[in-house]
Amino acid sequence: MTEVVPTSGTVHWVGAGLSTGSGLAALCDTAARVRLWHRTEERAGQALAALGLTGRAEPRAYTLPALTAELEPGDVVVSMLPAPEHAPLLGACVGARAHFACSSYVSDAVLELVPAAEAAGVTVLTEAGLDPGIDHLFAHSLIARASAAIGPETAASYTLTSYCGGVPAVPNDFTYRFSWAPAGVLNALRSPARYIEDGTETTADRPWTATRPHVLDGETFEVYPNRDSVPFVTQYGLPAAWKPRTFVRGTLRLDGWLTAWAPVFAEIEGDDDRRIAALARELAARYPTTETDRDRVVLAVSLDVHSGSGERWSGRYLLDAVGTREESAMARLVSRPLALGVGHILDGSLPAGLSRAAETGERSEAWLAELAEDGVEFTLRID
Repeated sequence: MTEVVPTSGTVHWVGAGLSTGSGLAALCDTAARVRLWHRTEERAGQALAALGLTGRAEPRAYTLPALTAELEPGDVVVSMLPAPEHAPLLGACVGARAHFACSSYVSDAVLELVPAAEAAGVTVLTEAGLDPGIDHLFAHSLIARASAAIGPETAASYTLTSYCGGVPAVPNDFTYRFSWAPAGVLNALRSPARYIEDGTETTADRPWTATRPHVLDGETFEVYPNRDSVPFVTQYGLPAAWKPRTFVRGTLRLDGWLTAWAPVFAEIEGDDDRRIAALARELAARYPTTETDRDRVVLAVSLDVHSGSGERWSGRYLLDAVGTREESAMARLVSRPLALGVGHILDGSLPAGLSRAAETGERSEAWLAELAEDGVEFTLRID
């Protein structure tokens, strides 16, 4: 195994968008030096002032060459940029022997660079935000607990569902307010969703057609599958003796979403890129998240296991958070687990090569305990 490059203590946080929150402040407490890279130095300074971090981090104007010129071996680069920009950043990190972290899913372009990163002693931390991130922690914890109770060699079937959504804390007639790129919200609905239902792999060409009610503590939501859930059966390390009845990772919305968004779905069905781009702008103008609005984040991960002999184990994690005047719930819940992961790069506890927020039940329990100490509230119920 390649020896990890010792960390220098310097963290470069790249981007100050809607998901940059108190996690950056936490790193200002733990890292020797923090630099915030934004579009201009002035805007970086304004972002630091808004977060109450003036003087605690150094503002910088971001370009990839400018960042590359300041990278030293053992630095940590935290990318809050769009996913297509991660690979070029990681390439710069590999060249400088600096570590890399982001909250996004692993892209093929990033995966291609992982062998070179590992050979250089560079840690590549991904999927370390909310979803993906905390959802992985919840799932690994539940699977480890169920395995201890049922036994990983015991023939069993299981249902695992993982739903996450950012919604308005005060519902409106549209059941939604845009807090991130509206085009991204609509285009996500254009992508097919693959999942397991009734023991069979299923694909919904239009994800909303698979919407169903989902009740959490007496409140009804609407949920639908997104992306490709099937690879996570392997990523989560579910016992081979257990067979999935249902396995789905998806999005959560307020009750009434399917009806309220019917005109949007009709536009998406038309597959007119120009019209959908225009619609995204119209909806963002009509239903923005303003400074007076508070967002709400709900993440629910459940696992139900039935053995062939009739034994049953059921557990559920629920996170339900509302934003404050100082910080949105989304910014808090993306940036804090990411900062926790960066802290573990700084302390040298993550290996060279690719890591995700959670890859074992043991690490999940440890990170969840640390998040709880940091004020991230969630509940665990085992039946």
